[in-house]
Amino acid sequence: MLDKLPAFLTNIVAGVAANWRWFDRKVNRIAINATVNVARNRPHPLSTAHDYVSWVTLSDRRWSGRHLSPTQTPPTADPKAVVELFRRPPTGQKLSKRSTCLFPAFAQYLTDGFIRTRMNDSSAGEPDSLRLQNTSNHEIDMCPLYGRTIEQTDALRLKSQQPGKKGRLKSQMVGKEEYAPYLLDNGVIKKEFEKLDPPLGLSTLLQDRPQIAKFIFAFGGDRTNASPQVAMINTLFLREHNRLAGTIEAANPTWDDEHVFQVARNTVIVLFIKIVVEEYINHISASVRFHVDPEVAWDAKWNRPNWITTEFSLLYRWHPLVPDVMRWRGQAIPVFVTLMNNELLLSVGLRRAFEEQSAQAAGELCAMNTADALLEREIRAIEQGRLCKLPTYAAYRKYVTLPEPKRFEDISSNKEVVALLKKAYARVEDVEFYPGLFAEDNDSDSPLPPMMRKLVALDAFSQALTNPLLSEHVYEMATFSRPGWDAINDTRELRDIVVRNSAGGSQTRPIGMTFTPQHQPTVLAPLQDEPEPQQVF
Repeated sequence: MLDKLPAFLTNIVAGVAANWRWFDRKVNRIAINATVNVARNRPHPLSTAHDYVSWVTLSDRRWSGRHLSPTQTPPTADPKAVVELFRRPPTGQKLSKRSTCLFPAFAQYLTDGFIRTRMNDSSAGEPDSLRLQNTSNHEIDMCPLYGRTIEQTDALRLKSQQPGKKGRLKSQMVGKEEYAPYLLDNGVIKKEFEKLDPPLGLSTLLQDRPQIAKFIFAFGGDRTNASPQVAMINTLFLREHNRLAGTIEAANPTWDDEHVFQVARNTVIVLFIKIVVEEYINHISASVRFHVDPEVAWDAKWNRPNWITTEFSLLYRWHPLVPDVMRWRGQAIPVFVTLMNNELLLSVGLRRAFEEQSAQAAGELCAMNTADALLEREIRAIEQGRLCKLPTYAAYRKYVTLPEPKRFEDISSNKEVVALLKKAYARVEDVEFYPGLFAEDNDSDSPLPPMMRKLVALDAFSQALTNPLLSEHVYEMATFSRPGWDAINDTRELRDIVVRNSAGGSQTRPIGMTFTPQHQPTVLAPLQDEPEPQQVF
């Protein structure tokens, strides 16, 4: 609703809200409810288990939920023609003028925690239908840090009753910095970490690049070692957990290890939710500045148990965001060299890693901006939409109260994109959900096109603010302790957590997902005012 106001009115509302807390809370409540209520609230009647309502579709969360009923008319467009909508032209990658590389890193870390489509092993004879299922807990529960199960969490905990060590996660010091322990010993997963989900791609890494495999961390998530920029976010929250455990123990010296750990964990989860809303969603938002107010959800009709939908899991395949080269150690490194390469993070340290990712531009999320090496993944995404029998792009536009396209030019003003759409689809009504998301023109003041932005915000709010830790009888100081409560109230953005968990760095170098007018991208330029960090190996 508020995003439909003229810009000058939006600015007036924002200005009044900034100086009047009561009005600010009212605007925030209205904006969040308007964002979530563009679509049907949970529980959804259907899931990917059946095309009709059954007890399984209403209760078995191993199957992904559905916003819309499945189509019975399969698409006829050739996937090879459709994927041309994603292929990058010879002129090269478009870079964002708004988003830093911290934005895609955080998006990947966030979604890896609860969007967990079950991937089939075709070489072992597993059917494609397994991809209709998921392995998610359906909550923002920081499982990349803590693991998905009690057994995994136990494997990651120090579990010490010794004063000064209560409630901690296992860690090690590399140089003067704290990191998670290494997962492997001579190429074999350590016995203490056998309950963890093995990192995806580990066997290939051991075969092709064993010299960097030794730096794989013991993390709770099987995707959290995927790149050093994702590993750095998990490292940040590991340090924050252990820092909080120290302050909580000091304030409550009679508490045992279990009590300290659980309260620190409660606090870290809520800190993460605050970052999701107050930095990540605000980066995506085209107009309103949101903040976490748990009371918004307490009497909301959309406050229902979480259940990840198949649409949500598909729309987050943001391959164009990743630049072809990344800056590490002040040098341009091809992105494929950075994959599962934690040595890059270790060699620069946590603070500079955040600064470097915040100083370079992400790719633009749009059509015709995916690297050739990733086009096979786009085909898989198109096939995933068909496997799940997703309705058309137009059907989802209607679902989130956006105008349905009447002609291809209603989707994009780019003549090349329109030509590719016409080549792939006979009618505009035939355009599929996933290709349509990326074919849309981007909003001028958001890194996402309109329908994708609406769906991301819809599910983000309805998943984040319904977290049990934010519920009416739980969200109070006793749940988090005084040190935890203070940390929650003192945190607005990732920079706050980075500063209190890392030494050195510059107060003038930005850490954030959004470029400011004062800090435009300096893509791949070395940091001249700081000597190259010393190698730790």
